[in-house]
Amino acid sequence: MPMLPDFRLETHFSKWEFKARYHMTASDAESMSMRELLAMATPEEREAFEGMWLGYTETFGAPDLREAIARTFTNQSASDILCFAGASEGIFAANNVILDKDSHAIVVTPNYQSHETLPVAICEATGIPLDPESNWSLDIDRVAAAIRPNTKLMTINFPHNPTGAILPLDRYHALIELCRKHGIYIFHDEIFNGLGPTEACHLPFIADVYERGLSLNVTSKSFGLPGLRIGWIACQDADVISKMERMKHYLSICNSGPSERLTMIALCNRDKILARNCAIVDDNLPKWDAFFARHTDLFEWQRPDGSCMAFPRYKGADGVEAFTTSLVEESGVLFLPSTIYSSDLGPTPNDRLRLGFGRSNLDEGIAALDAHLMQNTD
Repeated sequence: MPMLPDFRLETHFSKWEFKARYHMTASDAESMSMRELLAMATPEEREAFEGMWLGYTETFGAPDLREAIARTFTNQSASDILCFAGASEGIFAANNVILDKDSHAIVVTPNYQSHETLPVAICEATGIPLDPESNWSLDIDRVAAAIRPNTKLMTINFPHNPTGAILPLDRYHALIELCRKHGIYIFHDEIFNGLGPTEACHLPFIADVYERGLSLNVTSKSFGLPGLRIGWIACQDADVISKMERMKHYLSICNSGPSERLTMIALCNRDKILARNCAIVDDNLPKWDAFFARHTDLFEWQRPDGSCMAFPRYKGADGVEAFTTSLVEESGVLFLPSTIYSSDLGPTPNDRLRLGFGRSNLDEGIAALDAHLMQNTD
């Protein structure tokens, strides 16, 4: 594999995430302390955590953890689950197992960068842009036109990063049928499934509805527990699961044992944690509605379908890159400019920014943002 390009989003966060006073672009829900999570544990779960043996764990993931993960699906068993040290390891393993130099992949754009750069590093790829004029939906006919005899993988991400859009259910089923016809795997990054406004209608997990579907999930986003570094892929294809497990031998080898125990506690309290995090979203979204109503001259706002992110358009003459740079340098307000999401596979919007609303300190950040705009408005 050739040297991978600079990971623009992570490089940006490496510079600013822990320096900026107001992190207004976070893609994860509000986290909790170790004490808060352990308070949800039963006495048996607490003992399993505190009394555990700190040796190596199983490469596949602890058997009881895989069973707990399988229960979050409709049609999966523990044997369909492979755990990873976070979602990125799963993305790396899936692409390297399914694709080879003679393959072709299709990815949606814009997207989380590794969903493009990893397949491009292995084989040829085609980007299918989501349509901002149709709520960032996916043109199934355009996907069909991009399919080649050697197309092996289609990668999607709904709720979508960075727009928060959810693909309409009929298009989702149409995509599945198209890929089924051609024997194409669908890798669905579902790490925001379950998070969003309470009225959000999330798609069924791809592993539940498609025999060649790979469902990627993690504790980081909807659960708001990125410090645990536990992710997983569910897939009905036993051969793919086995090959990814062997790929993991070259990566993390196994997961953190304490993190697996803490993830068990989170999964046993999944409904409670998701309800808490969605309530934060419900509380925060009207605050963004009000902010954008005050600044219609500078922004074009569209409420997202799900997740805790949105991708509003910036209309200022200075451009979104200059605007977000001045914001963080002068006022400590961190956003992601849409240039972070640029693609080598085709044009992507260059006049938008990613904002977040899954954390609980939004009022202070919006006040700082308002003050910055007032200070810099002629």
